Amino acid sequence: MIRYWLIALAMLAVAGPVRAEGRLNVVASFSIIGDFVRQVGGDRVEVTTLVGPDGDAHVYVPAPSDAKRVAGAKLVFVNGLGFEGWLSRLVKSAGGKATVVTATTGITPLKLGSVADPHAWQSVANAKIYVANIRDALAAADSANAETFKSNASAYLAQLDVLDREVRETVGKIPEGRRKVISTHGAFGYFAAAYGIDFIAPVGVSTESEASARDVAKIITQIRAAKIPAVFLENISDPRLMSRISAETGARIGGTLYSDSLTGEKGDSPTYIAMVRHNIKALTSALSP
Repeated sequence: MIRYWLIALAMLAVAGPVRAEGRLNVVASFSIIGDFVRQVGGDRVEVTTLVGPDGDAHVYVPAPSDAKRVAGAKLVFVNGLGFEGWLSRLVKSAGGKATVVTATTGITPLKLGSVADPHAWQSVANAKIYVANIRDALAAADSANAETFKSNASAYLAQLDVLDREVRETVGKIPEGRRKVISTHGAFGYFAAAYGIDFIAPVGVSTESEASARDVAKIITQIRAAKIPAVFLENISDPRLMSRISAETGARIGGTLYSDSLTGEKGDSPTYIAMVRHNIKALTSALSP
């Protein structure tokens, strides 16, 4: 580990900070926040995302090149709520000069026991808070373009309002008794609280944990008792657990949900709005009678 950080610092000394010509240079911790920043910043901001498409920020291990990116940034946008446990060390190793912006500021976190659920973006209402925090941070860092950031944010917030209504209307068409699914890990608590679909997960809020045999047996019993119609895979998780649960209960695999990461540009969820629409379409298809 010590050798890793020495290599990183050596690279910084040689390369110096990376700056985009005429644009504010910022870093986002993972792909969903990266999309929010791009929506608000537009062409006035150069965005680097550390954990890219289909990446798992829970277990990410920074590379020396990440320290270089952070060292050259004016702002570093993070989720917070314990999501990126590796990030504070990365920022410190890069010199600690970038302003760290916690995009979840102002959100009351859900709790699983004593642990905060970091997946706040799964509620579109919370996504709007992310966007407002990003807007304010960009405007403070680059006052010359503050009005552009505010205008971009207003347009995007209007799109999120439409998305939120769309999700509510779609869920409303699913019979109440069928609004129950199994997902890989506990990433959908905020979605469940906002929209009324119950998610049961064999793994906790972080993919670093693993389901015990007792947990899996309990969930299999619960699926049979509650007649839960579908289990869902996630793009960042091992599909074998869900396949086993499906085989033992008869609940069908309803497809893939995107929880902690977007896809690449050619995938079906390259933006936050596309991700939410994909997820609600998959849920509706699996849960409708």
